[in-house]
Amino acid sequence: MAAVLTRFLGADQMEIAEDFVQDTLLKAMEVWPYHGIPENPSAWLYKVAKNKTIDYLRTSQRRNKIQLELQVELRSEWGLSSSVNQLFMEDEIQDSVLRMMFACCHPAIPQESQIALTLKTLGGLSTLEIAHAFLTAAPTLAQRIVRAKNKIRDAKIPYQVPSPEDLPDRLESVLRVIYLVFNEGYAASSGDSLTRHDLSGEAIRLVRLLAELLPESEALGLFALLLLHESRRAARVSATGDLILLDDQDRSLWDRSMIADGRALVERAMSSRRIGPYTLQAAIAAVHAEASSAAATDWSQIVGLYDVLVRAEPSPVVELNRAVAVAMRDGPEAGLALVDAILARGDLADYRFAHAARADLCRRLGKTAEARSAYQRALELTRLEPERRFLERRLAELQKP
Repeated sequence: MAAVLTRFLGADQMEIAEDFVQDTLLKAMEVWPYHGIPENPSAWLYKVAKNKTIDYLRTSQRRNKIQLELQVELRSEWGLSSSVNQLFMEDEIQDSVLRMMFACCHPAIPQESQIALTLKTLGGLSTLEIAHAFLTAAPTLAQRIVRAKNKIRDAKIPYQVPSPEDLPDRLESVLRVIYLVFNEGYAASSGDSLTRHDLSGEAIRLVRLLAELLPESEALGLFALLLLHESRRAARVSATGDLILLDDQDRSLWDRSMIADGRALVERAMSSRRIGPYTLQAAIAAVHAEASSAAATDWSQIVGLYDVLVRAEPSPVVELNRAVAVAMRDGPEAGLALVDAILARGDLADYRFAHAARADLCRRLGKTAEARSAYQRALELTRLEPERRFLERRLAELQKP
């Protein structure tokens, strides 16, 4: 709805479009409990939002020929669909959300701000969830989004689909947006549920469209990565909603059809000479998918792929993941030395997974006091209930004689 309304109203009216969406949802909360949920809830919501847009255009001083034509289109019985099809359902991008993602990721805006704004406006993520994805403070992230909106307004940056030749220049940012939406759906940053299928499902839908639109190696690589991760969904959570680690998962529950599709996409992406971070991550996920158990996993190959990934996309999180793989290949002591070095730099001081990884390695080495301290720090940092229960169980086990 935000994407559609912003396209009607113009880039400088983004906040008004967002207000209309919120007003529409509030209206539904007021009406539906008394009159029942409509047979087609989406159509009801769009109709209310459409009418709010028409009323605004009617009273606005910004009338022009295009807006008057829009009013006529919107008022017709099939107004929304015909307007979308005739006015901005370009052949290049057939999906409104994906189309608006490309429009949001304008090169005049700093890339991190592009991504943050797009996640907030179109990705369905809260400011706190986006801040978590960027490993930054929520107020800092909020200021970044405000600056991006101001830049769009002041520079009069149009919300329009870039020409086909300009799409590749925005591909990196759009891929990043989809990747971060999936991550929040695959491993939520807070709440009672480990996963959010609405987000991961939407991310897969978008990357599938994108891979068809621009079959570049990294688009294929991201598509493969999301499918390979999603294939493990059923095995990651117990019947009671508790977290199940990769080593303990029932691999018969993994979706083999999804794995096959993911592996085929990895092969397509790897055949290109432009192998990027998403393709490398997908190749790592494919190695996991091929193994019948954690013990049967080719950890040497995974470490080798991480070695390449660290050079392609240097980041402390990638280094942490590599350290865990090294621990599986060379033993927990080797992995712990690497994790301690990362934490000593202060890069991941507030990253719960770093402390959880350190805790597990210390536990395996029999360093009970250090393991307990690291688990406690991870527990302080998590806002996700399944993780909290898992960490509390680990702490309880360490306290047993």
